[in-house]
Amino acid sequence: MKKKFKIKISVWQFLALGYLAVILTGSVLLIMPFATASGQSTNYLDALFTATSATCVTGLAVHDTGTHWTLFGQLVILFLIQTGGLGFMTFVTAVFRLLHGRISLYERKALLASSGGEKHNGLWKMIKSIFIGTAIFEFTGAFILCFRFVPQYGWGDGIYFSVWHSVSAFCNAGFDLMGKYGQASLSGYANDPLVTLTLSALIIIGGLGFCVWSDVVENKFKPSKLTLNTKVVLLVSTVLIVLSTALFMTFEWNNKVYENFNFGEKLLASFFNAVSPRTAGFFSTAPVDLSESGYVLTVILMFIGGNSGSTAGGIKVGTFAVILMGMLTVFRGRSDINLGKKRIEQTLLSQALAIFTAFLMLAMLAVLIICAVDPNVNAEEALFECVSALSTSGLSLDVTPKLGAAARVIIVILMYAGRVGILTLALALGEKRTTAEVRKPVDTLLIG
Repeated sequence: MKKKFKIKISVWQFLALGYLAVILTGSVLLIMPFATASGQSTNYLDALFTATSATCVTGLAVHDTGTHWTLFGQLVILFLIQTGGLGFMTFVTAVFRLLHGRISLYERKALLASSGGEKHNGLWKMIKSIFIGTAIFEFTGAFILCFRFVPQYGWGDGIYFSVWHSVSAFCNAGFDLMGKYGQASLSGYANDPLVTLTLSALIIIGGLGFCVWSDVVENKFKPSKLTLNTKVVLLVSTVLIVLSTALFMTFEWNNKVYENFNFGEKLLASFFNAVSPRTAGFFSTAPVDLSESGYVLTVILMFIGGNSGSTAGGIKVGTFAVILMGMLTVFRGRSDINLGKKRIEQTLLSQALAIFTAFLMLAMLAVLIICAVDPNVNAEEALFECVSALSTSGLSLDVTPKLGAAARVIIVILMYAGRVGILTLALALGEKRTTAEVRKPVDTLLIG
């Protein structure tokens, strides 16, 4: 009898390969001649770049989405955005459930890893809640946007634009179709509260993630009953938005991007500048026109990103909060990280520091390589582009189209690593060894 060889892959490898499969499928569809408005095939590297950016809900684009791609190409990109936003495993598990009638333990683990959930029970209910919640938020956003876009662009383009930008905002993708009408992203709506606030709300909700807004709804908006994770994420996210809005108001008050705005319009533009970098990729005032302080603040916001298990990228709000609390604990000479009436395990701080360090080192290495191989990009532009790619933010200093082939490959790798997650990617590539744990003698190093 012939022996059957089974290839066993871990949950982390399954997730990493799943996103890769979606990206490659999308890239093949985008090189088709009927996917481009010119009727000529897009070169494969550009198609791969676009498919990666869409699946990884980044928003960096080498070609204008509204003019380069046909309706077919745009719908492929929109499907990739939705797949990447909801999470590859959400779709896979839903299909498995419909075909087989049940979800295996392996699929449960993969879904939990993808969505950031914790409980194995009630996963099918969770999947349905994700789809229903996503549909409600995206439909509501599209409905509101119709009041602005339909009068401007007619029923066809108006409804299509409303749906597209609602999905793109909720999934924190940042792709837009405004190039069709000669606009750069949302620059034509910097002083429009309906468009700006609607998209901001979608970005924030998508960046919080299913686990957070599900916890809020299930506990009927009662703060005392929320989990520690939800409380921390909501608090830190609110502080980041309020503080960065105030800072953008201060930094850009006399800058040329705000020169024709009144106080309310400056506040609205600053609010959107505070929300979008974490990690939506839309802009109402061009990043290239920001002050030096505004540039640095944007990079910091991209670096932090949104919440774990959401459509956002970055090191994540939870990681940032744990590192911050760990730092304060060390400075106070304490050993336990306490948050209210709860204590955080030291292993969580170790993971947070590992993610922060890996994120920073990967970004710096990418900047170094791009500066070495691409003479068209300076260090400032390379840093912004690399952090944007790795955090899946999608903002750019208008350098994406002029990147050389080597630089584009590096950005593709960064976007993929940012969406899959550095920790997930490390676990997927790491070799699992079952060896006895032997504790070695303790020694010390000088630090600080």
